[in-house]
Amino acid sequence: MLRLMPRILLSAAMAVVLVSGCDRGDKPNLVGKQAPDFRVQDEDRTVALSDFRGQVVMLNFWASWCPPCIEETPSMIALQDQMKGRITILAVSTDADRNAYLRFLREEKTNFLTVRDAEQRSSQLYGTVMYPETYIIDRQGVVRRKFIGAVDWTKPDIIQYLSSL
Repeated sequence: MLRLMPRILLSAAMAVVLVSGCDRGDKPNLVGKQAPDFRVQDEDRTVALSDFRGQVVMLNFWASWCPPCIEETPSMIALQDQMKGRITILAVSTDADRNAYLRFLREEKTNFLTVRDAEQRSSQLYGTVMYPETYIIDRQGVVRRKFIGAVDWTKPDIIQYLSSL
């Protein structure tokens, strides 16, 4: 029994870590509710979510050091090209390092609106603690869907969904 105790404790600890990994903050379910408004000012621009009321917004929280964020960026670029004028992509970087943020934008040749929130106030407002996390917000400012992790934004079902809004 004593030899089993470390395994039992390890298994219990792993279960706690796995279950807590599913909790994406204290506000994980914003779907169907008004999107929390925020204003972010970095060295280049000031952006408020409310500036886009009346538009379909894809709000994406990301970081330049995040492998899934890097993975989904090409499909976000393609989505912007495909749906320009029908949706607004607002990508909020949580990078503390301005140079890493700017290098990422330059290397990836992003074509959508980005702003850097080094203090992570906007992502905390949404309960986001891991990246990427994306919220689809309708024209009335209501969160319609939430995506966690990298997404291929060019998939036909996603294009169809976004077009329906």
